[in-house]
Amino acid sequence: MLKFLCFLVFLTPLCFFPGFWWLICSLLFFISFVYMFSFPYFFCWGSLGYIFGCDLISYGLILLSLWICVLMVLASESIFRSGYFSGFFLFVVIALTLMLYCTFSSIGLLSFYVFFEGSLIPTFFLILGWGYQPERVQAGIYLLFYTLLASLPLLVGILFVYNSLGSLCLFMLCGNGSLVSVLFYVCMVFAFLVSMPMFMVHLWLPSAHVEAPVSGSMILAGVLLKLGGYGLLRVFPVLFKFGFKFGVVWISLSLVGGLFVSLFCMRQTDLKSLIAYSSVAHMSMVIGGIMTLSYWGVCSSFALMVAHGLCSSGLFCLSNITYERFGSRSLLVNSGLINLMPSMAMWWFLLSACNMAAPPSLNLLGEIGLLTSLVSWSWCLMFILVFLSFFSAAYTLYLYSYSQHGSVYSGLYSCSLGYVREFLLLFLHWFPLNLVILSADVAVFWV
Repeated sequence: MLKFLCFLVFLTPLCFFPGFWWLICSLLFFISFVYMFSFPYFFCWGSLGYIFGCDLISYGLILLSLWICVLMVLASESIFRSGYFSGFFLFVVIALTLMLYCTFSSIGLLSFYVFFEGSLIPTFFLILGWGYQPERVQAGIYLLFYTLLASLPLLVGILFVYNSLGSLCLFMLCGNGSLVSVLFYVCMVFAFLVSMPMFMVHLWLPSAHVEAPVSGSMILAGVLLKLGGYGLLRVFPVLFKFGFKFGVVWISLSLVGGLFVSLFCMRQTDLKSLIAYSSVAHMSMVIGGIMTLSYWGVCSSFALMVAHGLCSSGLFCLSNITYERFGSRSLLVNSGLINLMPSMAMWWFLLSACNMAAPPSLNLLGEIGLLTSLVSWSWCLMFILVFLSFFSAAYTLYLYSYSQHGSVYSGLYSCSLGYVREFLLLFLHWFPLNLVILSADVAVFWV
């Protein structure tokens, strides 16, 4: 693990040399490619050294982080072209990659907490420095306020775990009946539910997405929302006995909230806002799957987290490509795109199909597993899940049809087709999303 960490640190001084933008992009691709060959073919922790290690869950999310971070650089070519602090932008991206790498490879709860909170700082700089509207300051404060306020009880809970068990190693944690209380359980879980985010504590996410640049939206939807799910999977060995009592609260709240958020999506007119709310709806199913505390639910949650990271990141790229042409993200302006950019309409269709869990995407595998685990937990959830799945398809069709069909905006006087860089960017989102289904045994831990 340390050799990859050292390689990422080596890239940091290259950020401030002009003309090294595409070299750093190529080196990040190379790191992702090399890391792909260090796949752990076992459930135990491997590549251990100092405070870092890797197991199957860590491997998938680290690879997703490296992939999304290199695609962030590829998508932000306008920053390089305009020369707007491009060196500092690369430095922030590399710092964020380092933080995420250290977060997912930490084998101690305290080091995980430090890097978990540290990853918010580069994201805050992305929103504040390269955001679009003046409201980006308020969006950044929302992001820090929600996540940091909910994370302070988590720090107290981690210190209490160390005081009670004498260890913070993730693979040495075990359930302890005397350790768990209602207050301790809420302290350990709430920070991760806010990070995912769960309904009622999700207001920071749409504002952060709308004000963030394309790179900020990609990393928020692609990786940072997965930190909450990863944290829940790591702390549940301590909370396993108590989790059965409170699982019904979180499952009911997340699924009913996901249904409400799906209805919110149907009345959005901003492309980014619609995709951001759809992320909340998808994460509600992930929360429900994890809270069932079943093996099937945990495996399917992991598969959907990876699938959603690639799919929503690709949709944000498409909305940014449209924004760069039209100067607006409104669905009222961005209509009839199939007449102007027919090749982009194909990518809109492919990624929208993945968003509604059409075969052969990894989303389908994850959602089938989550539906199965939730219905096996309680058959009453079938009524909510039917509407949740229906409205998930409905708002995706709404997004596609309203943007691609209809009359072209009369104020539009010029438009250009996509660049090769943009087609490559979208292909690198879509291809892994549909390729991983061929190796479903790895995606859902059937190794």
